[in-house]
Amino acid sequence: MTLHQTHLHDALPGLHSHRLSVVAAPEAEQHGHRQRVRDRFLRIGGEATPEMELLELVLYRAIPRREVRSLARRLLATFGDFNGVISASSNRLSSVQGVGSCVIRELKIVEAAAQTMARTKVMHRDVLSTWDALLAYCRTKMAHMDREQFRVLFLDRRNRLVADEALQTGTVNHVPVYPREVLKRALELNASALILVHNHPSGDVTPSDEDIAMTRQVQSGADALGVVLHDHLIVGGAGNYSFRSHGLI
Repeated sequence: MTLHQTHLHDALPGLHSHRLSVVAAPEAEQHGHRQRVRDRFLRIGGEATPEMELLELVLYRAIPRREVRSLARRLLATFGDFNGVISASSNRLSSVQGVGSCVIRELKIVEAAAQTMARTKVMHRDVLSTWDALLAYCRTKMAHMDREQFRVLFLDRRNRLVADEALQTGTVNHVPVYPREVLKRALELNASALILVHNHPSGDVTPSDEDIAMTRQVQSGADALGVVLHDHLIVGGAGNYSFRSHGLI
């Protein structure tokens, strides 16, 4: 160190420590915020935790040391709500600034856990007596998909769910359905009853003329085979539609 440098260092003894404190301050602030969010979650529980903070908690696992509040805001602004975020496709998630493979992995883990829990509440149980749980399962599974999907819930004689299968996946506003394939699969599974389910990515759950015509074809074939068609449900971001409740079955 030269004499000039020594004098400068002596004259500004806090220069290096000040620089370190400026760098460390955001990290310390971020740590404090994370701890407050975690503590509040433990104190008030998941149901009372705002969606913004719930999403932050998930992002903490994917992004251990960087600020995530702005990313959580972008995700909610893009996909509407927490369910919309975790249900979004990997391609759509990756289009959001700040989302990488680690973030997508954590969100998909949460989505899988939510679907597994919802499915457990209806599997091998009388779905007609747990109708709200069935609707919750269908919404968790399909309401936020970006393409139409047609699923069939196959039931036994006690109306217990024995199989849940996606038979077709289509475009944003159409999915091809073949009533003959639905009934063939029902016979293969020895199912006694069916519930048809599909989603409308637009959010509008009003059935189309094609939806109504297809449902009548399935019902006609099911009646001929002695299989009961309990309902056809349409789910979307705005809610759900029951054909039976509206007198269409």
